[in-house]
Amino acid sequence: MEYGKRVIALGFFDGVHSGHGALLRAAAGLAGELGVEPSVISFDTPPGKTIDGKTVPMITSPLDRADIMRRIYGIGDLIFLHFDDELRHMPWDRSVERLENDFGAVGLVAGYDFRFGYLGAGNADLLEQKCAELGLRSVIVPPVVMGGEPVSSTRVRRLLLDGRCEEANALLGHRHFLTDTVRSGYRFGRTLGTPTINMRFEDGVLVPRHGVYIAEAHILRDCRRYPAVTNIGVRPSVGGTTEVSVESHLLGYSGNLYGQPIRVEFYKFLRDEIRFDKIEALRDQIRSDAARTLQFFDRNPIDPFDYPEWK
Repeated sequence: MEYGKRVIALGFFDGVHSGHGALLRAAAGLAGELGVEPSVISFDTPPGKTIDGKTVPMITSPLDRADIMRRIYGIGDLIFLHFDDELRHMPWDRSVERLENDFGAVGLVAGYDFRFGYLGAGNADLLEQKCAELGLRSVIVPPVVMGGEPVSSTRVRRLLLDGRCEEANALLGHRHFLTDTVRSGYRFGRTLGTPTINMRFEDGVLVPRHGVYIAEAHILRDCRRYPAVTNIGVRPSVGGTTEVSVESHLLGYSGNLYGQPIRVEFYKFLRDEIRFDKIEALRDQIRSDAARTLQFFDRNPIDPFDYPEWK
């Protein structure tokens, strides 16, 4: 392998959906052909936030994006740039030259709709032309079409906001998930016999539809996995709050997980968040949700996204 040289996949990769996956596989294939490292260059925040001030929630945090690229696609050389004023005003052709000179690019891979450079003046055709001029290899990846239209982060985002996580997972090519360190909570679940772990979505990351989900909790320290009933919402039955929390009841687990990193993967939306006037009704509903979750996993023993843990 020629060290210091890279085939670089370009894009923001929000959610790292199946379209992005095609791009990452193309980068890995070209890198193997050239005997160099496959790499990704992306940004820590959406470029649009810097350009026009519009805030669009990210499907995944930068750390979770990196996790998907490493764990699922095997690409470990990840470079996250901060989209500052200098990058915003950089001409498109200078952007390509910088990739060669500063990052060792010998090949560039981008999607069919890729735009880059000042005011988005660069596009896939211009990227190919500039690569030919510089003697770089280039691959432009066509759209991945599902359900009659290209897979896109916008489609995934809309599905998650509707609670349609099964459809979102199909477009993603992996389950949507949240990774966080278990936080100290109210410990109210213990009084019901249904202890929960408490997590949060990072600021700027999309919060799916509030409600209860069939999920799976991965204890990353020792790679154990447990079926889970996960509630996303504001806890209306326990005082209520404006802060969104993610509470998961791990089925079959007992112990203390405070301070440990956990990945919760979302399988299916069960029901909306409900306010119960009586604690006994809340307890019975949680038990019912747990029973439905176990039935779901009994009926679905084969995991279509059963990928190995990244070591």
